Amino acid sequence: MLTVTRTVRIEWGDCDPAGIVYFPRYFEYFDQCTARIFEAVGYPKPALLEAFDIAGVPLVDARANFRLPSKFGDDVVIHTTIPEWSRSSFKVHHRLMKGDELGVEGFETRVWVGHDPTRPGGIRAKPLPQELFERFRDA
Repeated sequence: MLTVTRTVRIEWGDCDPAGIVYFPRYFEYFDQCTARIFEAVGYPKPALLEAFDIAGVPLVDARANFRLPSKFGDDVVIHTTIPEWSRSSFKVHHRLMKGDELGVEGFETRVWVGHDPTRPGGIRAKPLPQELFERFRDA
């Protein structure tokens, strides 16, 4: 299973008045890591949208388990995988490590969507393409 690893330095602006990462920032990190896993198989987001004529991969469920706080100046490493694919959705798993310890574990469910021709500006789920499965399988 493909795993993408990203190192993040916690910046001053990531932190709340208590000096620890403000929790929504973790979801921003995770979103960036989801984009990177597609880049790893040759599809940076603009290319992904164009190649498959999709509107995007919106988040429909997100949650996290916060085990250890991160603070200004920390370097953390995020490991991202896609452990499950369905017909038109997929699950993403993020593990943010502080050294050898799990700091935050994040989970996303995303849906592969196209433009809905029956509703101007609307979107609807569409099947994930076989080519994408093959790219991830062969990575």
